[in-house]
Amino acid sequence: MNHISKPYRNVRRGMTLVEVLAVVVILGLLAGTLAIGFSGAFSKGKRELAKTGIGVMSQRVELYHQEHDSYPPNDVGLAALSDGYADPGSTYYVGPDRLLDPWGNPYYIAVPGPDGHPYEIVSYGADGEAGGTDENADISSLNLRGAE
Repeated sequence: MNHISKPYRNVRRGMTLVEVLAVVVILGLLAGTLAIGFSGAFSKGKRELAKTGIGVMSQRVELYHQEHDSYPPNDVGLAALSDGYADPGSTYYVGPDRLLDPWGNPYYIAVPGPDGHPYEIVSYGADGEAGGTDENADISSLNLRGAE
């Protein structure tokens, strides 16, 4: 009997090391690109939340003004709207956690505000310090009202 071996045509080979490395590199590049994109979106989201928080604080400061015929004093600041100063049942009350911006830094109020404004509420951005650019830039209640 003569047995001639036939080559296996349906044999499946595994991936070579080069192919595996190529896939890993491609997945790494995709993950890096997505991470950079998402970090920018999170930063923008926090800035928008800070603007919303300043808008809420501005409304509460106006309600405080209606009840007291004055704005919160500078030595007390926005704490005048919260525990220790305000009755939780008052129209202008905000919980102590709402006095912090999305980065965990306090919102600040200056009475009177610049350029004849009665007050200005500010978030100093991610770094919590005056000035800065991008996510560290200050956000002011005056900019929300259209004043520059």
